[in-house]
Amino acid sequence: MSSTPAHHDRRQRAILLLVIPITLVVLWQTALGSLLLYPLTILATWFHEMGHGIAAMITGSRFERLLIFPDGSGVAQLLTPIDESRLQIALIAASGPLGPAVAGALLIIASRKPGSTRTALTVLGAALILSTLIWVRSLTGWVALTALGLAIVALARRGTPPRQRLAIQILGVQACISAWRQFGYLFSSGGNIGGRLHRSDTEAIADALVLPYWVWGIVISAAILALLWGSLKVALRP
Repeated sequence: MSSTPAHHDRRQRAILLLVIPITLVVLWQTALGSLLLYPLTILATWFHEMGHGIAAMITGSRFERLLIFPDGSGVAQLLTPIDESRLQIALIAASGPLGPAVAGALLIIASRKPGSTRTALTVLGAALILSTLIWVRSLTGWVALTALGLAIVALARRGTPPRQRLAIQILGVQACISAWRQFGYLFSSGGNIGGRLHRSDTEAIADALVLPYWVWGIVISAAILALLWGSLKVALRP
């Protein structure tokens, strides 16, 4: 029995959405790829640091400001209480890589219908602009995030449904895999951010709880894969 046009379309979309994350991760590991993907690098950093910031506010800390540097790295500066528990520290650290994956999964799921796609694009664009006004305190962040926010809002208002759907799916996939932009980050004890050495999120979790950082890197990677796979199944469901 020959496949229907709808079935053929879903198969093509499934192939595309499986190829996109692999391509992005591979390109991010090269100098040329990092240059070509610079806007997505800035967006990945925003997702990551906002994950830390939102988790901090939820757990009783204060989100002071967000800095994004020209090389694409960034840091969320938080004001934490002196009696902050180990669990709070671990939750805030884990929300850097996991928060974007949750947001990305929701964006992918929103692509099922044109109305929810437009709404998701509008919310994302507005969130970029508003967060820049409230928390961002670096020139790179002001320029890049404002431009990205305006472009996404314009797409939500003027883009055709197929372009909107493709865009929200790419942005959702990118958010999910943003923790793998520097693939070794989850499996290292730290790295250089803005010219200073910082602990990795997995090292912060290890220090707060138990088990070495590489175990937490595996756990977080598995959770990201589960969120990505689950959201793609929902988005491509007949």
